[in-house]
Amino acid sequence: MKINPALAMALSALSAGILISCVKPAEESKAPEVDSQVAQESATSTTPDKKDNNAEKISAVDISPDTEKTYLTHVANDMVIPAYADAAKQSDLLHDLAQKHCQQAPVSGDKLQELRDQWLVLAQAWAGAEMVNFGPATASMSNLYINYYPDERGLVHSGVADLIAANPKLTAEQLANESAIVQGVPGLEEVLYANDSLDAGQCAYVMSASSALSTRLKDIEKNWQQNATDLLAIDKTAESDRGLNQWFNSLLSLVETMKSNAIDQPLGLTGKAKGHLPAATAGQSRAIINAKLATLNKAMTDPVLTAILGGNNENAVADNLSTALADTTTLLAQMPEDLATADKATQQELLDHLTTITRIIKRQLIPTLGLRVGFNSTDGD
Repeated sequence: MKINPALAMALSALSAGILISCVKPAEESKAPEVDSQVAQESATSTTPDKKDNNAEKISAVDISPDTEKTYLTHVANDMVIPAYADAAKQSDLLHDLAQKHCQQAPVSGDKLQELRDQWLVLAQAWAGAEMVNFGPATASMSNLYINYYPDERGLVHSGVADLIAANPKLTAEQLANESAIVQGVPGLEEVLYANDSLDAGQCAYVMSASSALSTRLKDIEKNWQQNATDLLAIDKTAESDRGLNQWFNSLLSLVETMKSNAIDQPLGLTGKAKGHLPAATAGQSRAIINAKLATLNKAMTDPVLTAILGGNNENAVADNLSTALADTTTLLAQMPEDLATADKATQQELLDHLTTITRIIKRQLIPTLGLRVGFNSTDGD
């Protein structure tokens, strides 16, 4: 089923809660664009969180331009680029596995389980890459084509089924021109987990979707490789903290979005239930949340960052963050794979742990680094 591009993008905008231009995403290999969705550059002109009465009591560490440059280069080379590269690699592996198993349909049993297992590795890899909430992925809105979530109206389920029925021999090139609703990680999840076996048309979709996804991820990776200096303002550290603001507000956004869209709203903890847990069809929401926490833990307990924070012996922000992240990870490990089946008290405890992490980042870490919470902060803790 060929979905009208204008209608598809309008539906995407309604479900994702953002404005989407009715055009194809820009090529990620071009020069970096201004990220209209996050606009993190404006963070340098925002005011600190007014609810944080402790922010004024925190002494900011003295970070030299050279130290800042070294750290941001480390972030680009050792965190951001490898995250996109790993996601692309896992998508390639899923594509190769699909080509192997789909030589003769139907595909079921152990072969289908192998495809599902590889999908989960891919989904976790992308969950980690979502820490980068600025740059080419969001500026071109490719992040929606990679992970159309939250799908509050259940459009992926019907959209993918209709697409396969109308195009049983779908190619990656054809799929790239379709709506975000029928692409990426959620589309693959729908086909792999909503069916007990894969027929020829579903096999063609898995091969095409994984191939198109790999192409998109590699384009983002290439853009970062070519433009990391501009994207993180690495050459502007003597005159601006824009790069640091972008990075740490992006990490804050990861926690806030996870807390709201992936825990609170779908579980209905502080209001009426809305949307669904990540990887709900697969029943693997814990794995996705754990992948995000692991990424956050890697970034927040990074030795280079810890050394910078160690310049102020009076603050224990690194220890506070490490402890909060460890406590949350421990709790999560004790919960079922499908977080929807956990008891309400444990679900609420997980939400409370994420709130603690959010507050430490907003009220301790960001002020300690001499930065400000960006206007896109939506947690409302």
